[in-house]
Amino acid sequence: MRGFLASSIGVTCAAALALPLTPPALAATARPVPAAEAARPAPRAGTPATTPSDRRAAEPSAAGSTQSLPLEPLARDRATPSAPATEQGLPRRAVRHFSLVGVVWDDPDAELHGRVQVRTRTAGTGTWSGWQDVETHNADHAADPDTPERASGRVRGATAPLWVGDSDGVELRVRSESDDSAADPTGHASGTRNLPAAPPLPSGLRLELVDPGEDDDASSGDEEEPRAAGGANAETSALTEASAVAEASAVNADLAPFGATEIAALSRTETEQEYLALNTGGLTERQLQAKPYVGPRPGIVTRRGWGANEGLRESGFRYTKKVKAAFVHHTASGNNYRCSQVPSLIRSIYRYHVKSMGWRDIGYNFLIDKCGKIYEGRAGGVAKPVLGAHTLGFNSNSMGIAVLGSYGATKPSKSAVKAVARLTAWKLGLYRVNPKGKTYLKSAGSNLHRKGKKVRLNVISGHRDGFKTECPGRKLYGKLGSARSKAAHYQGR
Repeated sequence: MRGFLASSIGVTCAAALALPLTPPALAATARPVPAAEAARPAPRAGTPATTPSDRRAAEPSAAGSTQSLPLEPLARDRATPSAPATEQGLPRRAVRHFSLVGVVWDDPDAELHGRVQVRTRTAGTGTWSGWQDVETHNADHAADPDTPERASGRVRGATAPLWVGDSDGVELRVRSESDDSAADPTGHASGTRNLPAAPPLPSGLRLELVDPGEDDDASSGDEEEPRAAGGANAETSALTEASAVAEASAVNADLAPFGATEIAALSRTETEQEYLALNTGGLTERQLQAKPYVGPRPGIVTRRGWGANEGLRESGFRYTKKVKAAFVHHTASGNNYRCSQVPSLIRSIYRYHVKSMGWRDIGYNFLIDKCGKIYEGRAGGVAKPVLGAHTLGFNSNSMGIAVLGSYGATKPSKSAVKAVARLTAWKLGLYRVNPKGKTYLKSAGSNLHRKGKKVRLNVISGHRDGFKTECPGRKLYGKLGSARSKAAHYQGR
């Protein structure tokens, strides 16, 4: 496809226009407290007692932040007290405001065999939730082996994130279990006495508490500098961040005005015209004469629209050659969100992927909520073949679409399934791919397909087709046939 030719001068000028007018001498020291931050009350005292660390955590939170708390041993084997603890966690405590939780550890190749459960206290009411399970098998969502993103030295092992809403208290327990006992959540399976010993927990376990910030200030950058800023002064850092904002918008300039919060939906005729414009010089004479099979472009909320802090991610973009397949995922982050909260939810996942897990950007190329709204994911341009970190072993020549929620036992909404079909009909159509067809992808290595193997897949596949995993959940996976048929219909096939 024809790449978007953005002048570096144009981006720099746009970045300069986005800079604050505060003089450099003041910019380094003057930081007005955001209204959302000033208005947020400190959480209640810890329950049952308030420790010094609780009191520090009870300070008002910065808009958009991550609290990273090391876990403590909760129980040891009495027979071998020097052995590593098989249960770690945190007693009930007061913390700064947060809305999403996850657990990370040092080695991204280590697996957490066991169960992670969390309780949270709702801010404002002081009500404690019951114990909620956090999905522990998350290593299958990652950059491919031997890629710069995977080999950066920053990547950590992690659970899936869990959305809990605005909270100011937490309690956590992480229990090591053999795979057999983990399969029975009651722990009362027959023959329990004969089960193998529980494996040790990964080292460096930490609880990550993510505050997404407010909608009106999350994209302005708070305590972080852009990844590429180094130790620059405040003026240079501001210019670098403004450049990141400008470049994230510029790559969609063929589709929407600069700085747009949403890329508008198009009719079929308008989309066909867009298809020809985007493929200038890339089509044969026969292809130019033939009617393109491309679905009408759906409306897409841009990164600016959901409030991405472009200073969090690495600068620049990474691309693959083409888009031959779409892998559908669920985020396993729970279904207890309102559609009005989705920008906050996506900002939380973005921050968790980058700050907690060590990725260069959010892993998915697109996200879809249960109301059927589509959101731009990893930066680089929604019409371009952006290299994601969504399906370990199969990120090249594919795109990853995550439906927000958990769909092992819950049916996805009709709106969400329709959105998957509309998005794939358009994006796959740009690359002249039939959503009902088959394709071959070369595995970069997974627990299902060895490295170098050419694997025949459905063009619209579930994550579990490329990696042995429950993702995208049994209920969502069962709807992929319907999504393929709908997408082909939208393409006019």
